[in-house]
Amino acid sequence: MIKRILESLCNILRVLLGILVGVLVIPVVMQVVARYTGIIPVYLWTEELATFIFVWVVMIGSVIAVWDNMHFDVQVIPDSSNPLILFIQQAIVCLLVGLFGILFAWYGIEYAKFGFIQHSVMMNANLLVTHITIPLAGFLWGVFSLYRMYEAFEHYRATSKRIAS
Repeated sequence: MIKRILESLCNILRVLLGILVGVLVIPVVMQVVARYTGIIPVYLWTEELATFIFVWVVMIGSVIAVWDNMHFDVQVIPDSSNPLILFIQQAIVCLLVGLFGILFAWYGIEYAKFGFIQHSVMMNANLLVTHITIPLAGFLWGVFSLYRMYEAFEHYRATSKRIAS
């Protein structure tokens, strides 16, 4: 049941990511057309809006990458054929991703508070709009990596039972 909930959350994030990338095209096209053709006036708010959307795209993409196990990790030693060693290898990666997630969530709260007291120059938008992405992404990295560690442990248990039989 937990996997279905987390998978559903990730699917919602995928849809949101697609929508944001589609919306990101609008201010970027407006900037390009305004700068190179002169057909429309140069709107300075489009650059800020594009930046805000881009921040959300990056952070949502990073959350999806953690769920899909496509995040960056360096494989120093090859995967072991021993189920225990393989579990330890996977657990270390999950633990480190989760630790960084917790750090991002914890310190991101202060960062979001700092954004709350600021406003953007052109749009006069509250910067909490972008600053909140850090603790949200960190929290979801932690949750997703914890679940991936649970899956790795369950795989280890199943494999070790099969070998013992």
